[in-house]
Amino acid sequence: MPLTSISLTLRHRVLVLLAAVAVLAGVATAAVLHASARAERRDQAQAGGPQVTAGRITLTDTGRMVFRNMAWGPHRDELTTVPASDPAGPRTAAGVKCLRFYAASGTGVCLQAVHGAVTDTYRALILDATLKETARYDVPGIPSRARVSPSGRFAAWTAFVGGDSYAGTNFSTRTAIVDTRTGKLTPSLEEFRILKDGHVYHAADVNFWGVTFASDDRTFYATLATKGGTYLIKGDLSTRTATIVHPNVECPSLSPDGTRIAYKKRVPGLPKDAPWHLYVLDLRTLRETPLAEPRSVDDQAVWRDAHTIVYALPGDYGADLYTVPADGTGKPRRISTAAVSPAFPAFATSPTEPAGSSAARRP
Repeated sequence: MPLTSISLTLRHRVLVLLAAVAVLAGVATAAVLHASARAERRDQAQAGGPQVTAGRITLTDTGRMVFRNMAWGPHRDELTTVPASDPAGPRTAAGVKCLRFYAASGTGVCLQAVHGAVTDTYRALILDATLKETARYDVPGIPSRARVSPSGRFAAWTAFVGGDSYAGTNFSTRTAIVDTRTGKLTPSLEEFRILKDGHVYHAADVNFWGVTFASDDRTFYATLATKGGTYLIKGDLSTRTATIVHPNVECPSLSPDGTRIAYKKRVPGLPKDAPWHLYVLDLRTLRETPLAEPRSVDDQAVWRDAHTIVYALPGDYGADLYTVPADGTGKPRRISTAAVSPAFPAFATSPTEPAGSSAARRP
């Protein structure tokens, strides 16, 4: 046989062998991935938890709830989504881990822990509609609350810089607000001028937490603590003022129409470590309505719609989500296990601002 023919035959055999190896490698990889997925589903089923699989999340998808997944497994602490109409259904996890999260109109804020060799540090990420990081800011303590304005233009977060619970009095917080378009950061609301009964109020023990935004990209509400009491304040981003509105209000959440505040209120006679009940405040009349949740709620509630409040309570995996009517009727209902920090990002849009617009400072 000519040498050239022998060379071609050998080359052909090598190519066939390489192709066979590639096919076998692909089959093996697929088998491993399939087995891994089956094992993950089996482990979740055995643990009694929800089914969670990796996938894609977009903050502009309508009819979705996005939250931090608390179920044990490889997707614990990741941002996860379900249909808002089926909150207990199978979950899609995006791979982005957050301790606290919120989103509106295609903009998200994700508060993260950065684990170090000696101690943890914390940061706030501004995310676009595809969960891509557009800006990053240092957070001076343990993340506690997070919010985004209805248009997506502003984001806020609260962190504990002393203590780690709102139940006692020995804690200190720091609340920041950032313009996601310009990157301008207000690192502490303590820079704002406080007005009480028409006069400027000064105190060394002032703490702010739990921002919630109105739709005008100027007005916000938050909790102010001072002299052993808590108050609802109405903030103005333009004048940098915070006006005291009503006493005994913590972690306010503004209704979609801007007329009511859902909040937790300290009720005399309850245990010191669980002193709160949920209420709704009419901002025009300042009339308070107690909600039908009998348990103490330490959370910043979210409005699912104009009639329904969503909030977290302790559960087997850390936290579960519940709903209750906002008018004081009905009864609480658990809608999702192993979940916290819910948001309905495509439900809140501004009539004057395009969804998802952002020119935030790059990391």
